[in-house]
Order: sequence, then structure tokens, then C-alpha cells
Amino acid sequence: MPRNKNAPLDATPAGRLVEASLHRVFGYQLAQATIVTDAVFTEQVGGPHELRPVEYTVLALIHENPDVSAARLAKALAVTAPNIAAWIDRLEKRGLIRRIPHATDRRAQHLRTTPAGATLVTKATQSVLGGEEEALASLTQGERTILIELLHKVANCRRA
Repeated sequence: MPRNKNAPLDATPAGRLVEASLHRVFGYQLAQATIVTDAVFTEQVGGPHELRPVEYTVLALIHENPDVSAARLAKALAVTAPNIAAWIDRLEKRGLIRRIPHATDRRAQHLRTTPAGATLVTKATQSVLGGEEEALASLTQGERTILIELLHKVANCRRA
């Protein structure tokens, strides 16, 4: 959504509150941007495909990393084993993923998307990308690319 040309540059997008002291705070600006992307996700994926953001993320990571373990997913997402297990259970109950026993370790399992899961995550990704492109139309393709690269770089600042 284009910014109101009459609004001061240091005002909030909604409510027009002055945010001068917050304007350079990265976490604040990231939270404000998340409001936009969360709305896009809800409209494009959450409602139509009945996926929560974390379920979509787990499904996409499993799809892109066949035979990944729950432990690797938990580490990648910085969540606890019980949390990842609950999300995996939900996706498995919906028939979107399946657990495959490890060949030599009876306690370990590999995760893969089912054909239904692969189809759903592909459609959901296309939907969310289209919604984001529309919502962020005030950014050029180059600006969107730079923003994604910078956000990825920030995410890589996370301690292992």
C-alpha cells in the first residue's frame, strides 16, 4: 500500500502516530512489516489452505528437504522437540507428511511430504508469493530482492 504523501515520514502507517524515536529501531520496523505479511499470509494461505504460518513453514521445509529429521527441523526453527513433534503430528493427521523409519536406528524417523502435501505446499507458496507481490507493489522487484537478501542475512546472525 503506498504511503500517504501528506503523512510525515516518521509516522506510523496506521493511526498516524509520530514514531520518530522508533523510526531507526530495526525490531520495531520489522514488527510493523510483519503486520503486512501476516495479513497476506492469512488471506492467501491461512484461510484457503487451512495452514498456520508454522505449519506452512514445517511443511515447506520437509518438502524441500526430503528425509529430514524432526531434530534438524527443531534446530532450524529454534523450537523445542515437543513443539516440533506437535506440528509434525498435525501435518501427519492431515495426510500432508509421512514418517519413514530409519534403516538402522529404530528410534529415528525421516519425514517426507505426501503427494497431497507436496501439492498443497506448492499452491500455498504460489499464493503467498502472489499476495506479497501485490501487497508490496510500492517496492520494485530489485528492492524486494534486496530486502529478502538483507532479511536472510539478519537471520543468519542467529547464534548456532
